[in-house]
Amino acid sequence: TITIFALSSGHGRCGVAVVRVSGPASSMVLRNMAGLTQALPPRTALLRRITDPQSKELLDRGLVLWFKGPHSFTGEDSAEFHIHGGPAVITAVLQALGSLEGVRPAEAGEFTRRAFHAGKLGLTEVEGLGDLIHAETEAQRRQALRQMDGELGRLYQDWSYRLKRCLAHVEAFIDFSEDELIEDGVLNQVDSSVCQLETEIERHLKDERRGERLRTGVQVVIAGATNAGKSSLLNTLCQRPAAIVSPIAGTTRDIVETSLDIGGFPVLLSDTAGLRDSSDSVEREGVRRARQRVEQADLTLVVVDSTQLPPDPQLVPAFLQEHLSTVLPSLSPEAGMKAASDRVLLVLNKSDLVPEEQRERTEGELRESPGLPPACFLSCYTSTGLEDFLTVLQSRVKTLCGDPLSGAPSLTQARHRAHLQQSVQALNQYHQYRDQDLALAAEGVRLALTHLGRITGRVGAEEILDIIFRDFCIGK
Repeated sequence: TITIFALSSGHGRCGVAVVRVSGPASSMVLRNMAGLTQALPPRTALLRRITDPQSKELLDRGLVLWFKGPHSFTGEDSAEFHIHGGPAVITAVLQALGSLEGVRPAEAGEFTRRAFHAGKLGLTEVEGLGDLIHAETEAQRRQALRQMDGELGRLYQDWSYRLKRCLAHVEAFIDFSEDELIEDGVLNQVDSSVCQLETEIERHLKDERRGERLRTGVQVVIAGATNAGKSSLLNTLCQRPAAIVSPIAGTTRDIVETSLDIGGFPVLLSDTAGLRDSSDSVEREGVRRARQRVEQADLTLVVVDSTQLPPDPQLVPAFLQEHLSTVLPSLSPEAGMKAASDRVLLVLNKSDLVPEEQRERTEGELRESPGLPPACFLSCYTSTGLEDFLTVLQSRVKTLCGDPLSGAPSLTQARHRAHLQQSVQALNQYHQYRDQDLALAAEGVRLALTHLGRITGRVGAEEILDIIFRDFCIGK
């Protein structure tokens, strides 16, 4: 195995930079660059002069650490140089490492790949580590840490172990049942176990993509008619002039995106073109893109100009229902409002231009209209109502993502979902051929096991043989 090295801390100027080395030549690296004549005790930091192995020029003074394999991140002999974080120092140390024989720069993710091959991390834990490094919000950190801790991997390993037992029992029945070496009822136990596993996997899949949504961000789209104040709402939420605001209708024509942290949850907020018929081909394309983005959204903020509401508060609910049908045309009249209430918030903007008495009466009417999505009066100009709106928005985003620390660990990757769905289909094959061809039924269990193994990175036939000979006294 070739020894590898890389800068493990972030790039750019910093107080301390960490350079990691892993592989059989790690001890040689310490001898040549830190002048160590005897073995350094593992996990002990030592302040040393770090020199160029060729010219013996002093590069820096820093801490060196030694990790004896297999008790290291990669499972190999490893060393770390904690040096000053200036670009010139880092470059000099990396160039010196590269001049040593049998040592080369690491490829992207190579340290973690070696940890995986050494059995230090499963694939789900590797993915959790990657998510933790890229986590930008508190909820993302919690979910990634839980996955990196192996909770998701342990769930899938438990399912894999139970499937291995099922497969071992079916194959033992096929091979040895005629010799009367297999006790009665083995296949009935397999039937029960397969049904239970199917139920658990399907329940795991019915998570409404909460884990994936938390990992990648909740898609929140601002939509509505022209000049309703959509761009003003975007600027208010991200607290900077991200979108151009003007009284001219149709100012926004393309999608304007910004990332936000709403109460610890990641949100990708998109401002869209005002929805109207236009003879301008560029604006028509903007409207088409806006409607497409609304279709893909997890949550749509439908912005309405409060000054356009009917003066009679009793007529407002019907007006808003009709307005929603133009913004969200894909919702059927029967299920439309119920579906809209789950994925839509109504933002009644420019509330500062509506008399207070009329606004209060309208709010009362809206509270008495349970078929409508939640509605919030807001003024992007004065920020009146902003705090209440943010509370409602945060609650809705939290519902969409779920609590990363409660219940069973969440699905976080589309890759996991695809393999689990294929596992369920394979288990259906077991039921389909159970009474016709037991070999084909066993193949269904084997396929399900293979797909689970592809999630965790562990697929092996030897373990199935171990279960056969452990659970059955065959060959006595």
